[in-house]
Amino acid sequence: MKVSIEKHTAEDLIGYKLRNIKALITNILNRWNEESAEEVLRKVKDGSYTEAENDAIDLKQLLLEEKKLTELLEHLEDE
Repeated sequence: MKVSIEKHTAEDLIGYKLRNIKALITNILNRWNEESAEEVLRKVKDGSYTEAENDAIDLKQLLLEEKKLTELLEHLEDE
């Protein structure tokens, strides 16, 4: 199924979703007193944060979604 949407509307929707994802990422980083997602993931992997497994899973998913939406937004701007 193909749907047409105005570029401005698509940019607004993607931007809204990206802002929410970034806020969720920031919440996880703040919870563990870290400034980078990579650091949280590293510390979970090496066992420094033994109770952060669920946050690490969420963080990985959020980072993937952020990357996908950023690429989509960039692709919209090229057209």
